[in-house]
Amino acid sequence: MSEKFDLVKQYLFEMEIPIVSEDPAEEIVVLDDAENGIKNLVVDCEEPILVLEQIIMKVPSEPGDLFKRLLQMNRELVHGAFVLDESAKLILFRDTLQIENLDRNELEGSIQALGLALAEYSSELLGYAGD
Repeated sequence: MSEKFDLVKQYLFEMEIPIVSEDPAEEIVVLDDAENGIKNLVVDCEEPILVLEQIIMKVPSEPGDLFKRLLQMNRELVHGAFVLDESAKLILFRDTLQIENLDRNELEGSIQALGLALAEYSSELLGYAGD
């Protein structure tokens, strides 16, 4: 385990965000913070970056203007972005941070940005899922 992975875990502990699982060999932790809508947020130490990624929803069979709306939503996000996975079947929230100079405020800001994005846009996104 790297010192950076230990530092990330320490920051998460200080922020009182529960780690629900971890893979020390891969330097990955999975977080849940139900109060803020965070469920299975994967935090992956991939030097030189820290990757934060959470599945938001499946892409509906008839997405309509969903992709346009995601780009418009991205413009308003403080950190991170809504993205598609490689298969274009899932919408994810993804953010990347430099590990070298990572501080707690940066990590906390990124995680809070996900919570804010979900608070702001979850009902709209769910509307697309229901189509």
